Amino acid sequence: MLPNTPEGIITAIFILNILISFAVVFLERKSPSATLAWLMVLSLMPGVGIFLYLMLSQNFTRRKVFKLTQGEINKHRVELTGQMDDMEFGHYRHVNPSGEKWKDLIYLCQRHGYAYYSQNNSVEVITDGKKKFEKLCKDLESAEKSINMEYFILKPDATGLKVLKILENKAKEGVEVRLLLDAAGSISLKKKHIKPLLAAGGKAEFFFPPSRFFRFQLKLNYRNHRKLVIIDDKTAYIGGHNVAEEYQGRSAKFGGWRDTHLRITGGAVEDIDARFLLDWRSASGEVIEASEKNYDVSREDGKAGIQIISSGPDSPEEEIKRVYLKIIANAKKNVYIQTPYFIPDQSIYEALKIAALSGRDVRLMIPCKPDHPFVYWVTYYNAAWLMKAGVKVYIYNNGFLHSKTITADDEVCSVGSANFDVRSFKLNFESNAIIYDGHTASELKQAFIKDIDSSTKLTPAIYAQRGILIKFKEGVGRLISDIL
Repeated sequence: MLPNTPEGIITAIFILNILISFAVVFLERKSPSATLAWLMVLSLMPGVGIFLYLMLSQNFTRRKVFKLTQGEINKHRVELTGQMDDMEFGHYRHVNPSGEKWKDLIYLCQRHGYAYYSQNNSVEVITDGKKKFEKLCKDLESAEKSINMEYFILKPDATGLKVLKILENKAKEGVEVRLLLDAAGSISLKKKHIKPLLAAGGKAEFFFPPSRFFRFQLKLNYRNHRKLVIIDDKTAYIGGHNVAEEYQGRSAKFGGWRDTHLRITGGAVEDIDARFLLDWRSASGEVIEASEKNYDVSREDGKAGIQIISSGPDSPEEEIKRVYLKIIANAKKNVYIQTPYFIPDQSIYEALKIAALSGRDVRLMIPCKPDHPFVYWVTYYNAAWLMKAGVKVYIYNNGFLHSKTITADDEVCSVGSANFDVRSFKLNFESNAIIYDGHTASELKQAFIKDIDSSTKLTPAIYAQRGILIKFKEGVGRLISDIL
């Protein structure tokens, strides 16, 4: 039987399917649920399943995507170890009481997230997309030395083109401009949109771009989901907003857009910039040591404690998920969560149930509409099941909820790019700011409470009204939730 005959092709697919299934079960270290999901996909869609596996299931846990220079390793080891020793032996002075109360979380982030703790920061919480865009453009236009910008999505619409024009103008003025975008998230951006920036002396790179000779991207499932901007090494932005019209509430599909972003000044700016420089180095090959940069940040800028935590498929530690777990487990009074996608693993799910069953005021807010159909209905299903444990679930109705926040006890909070789902924990490259400051945590809590006025509280009666099609989407989504 010739291999190019229909029978030969079918046989080859069958054999390849068996080999991949064998690798999934015995060679890869996936969770049991993810293993079963892939076996189901390979069994039900042999040819398509193989293609999806090759694109979506590479293992990055043994790869060094981001490499530190020896100088950076030495500098970071000395500073971080010294700070940990000072805290352990009682020599460290916390200027914010939240830092003292949550020192176990700080230690976790230091030890497993390699995150330095700075406590001289000022934080501005921004929940309106128009306001965020206005502030960002104003800061960009005021830049004198450097602009480092990293986004998952930048679209060539009115919002995106305005930002690109500002970057072009600043590059013409001699400002050092670096723009890093995810190749899949910013797929609508073409060379013609970037060309004026490059001609002006700016630099632009794409994270995990497709191969020049292979149309499909074998790293498609692993995306840089971070949203970071650092201006003159003094001001930084981190959060959930991307750069496009819909993030200002100008989308006919989504209507209003509810998101959360931070504008930060202080010591954490250096940590956010260090994260950018590692990403830039990976995408461009240009080596710029963070330790060589001259920071002019006031040591008395503010009193908010911050750690910048990053995670991605290159690390098996799931650093951001561990932070979420620690916050939930240590909360004494309340936990408020906003997320567009709620597909956590069993550890997060059980932690929230235990917190609610232990008398904590646990509240979860999700969107009222999907941007990814199966993902949304699994989110809806997971949120509904938490009601049985006493978790209060709210469906946000005033447009699309894209905010990724958790706050506890009016003392600690997290804002960044990571959702409460397996994709953010394991597959995407993410960054969050963990903030130890009662004022910032209270502000986020009050924003949540205000959003309740634009939400519907989910009840068993409301959940029971869903139709057969939604139940079907829930069922399919649940089966493949670990690979969505």
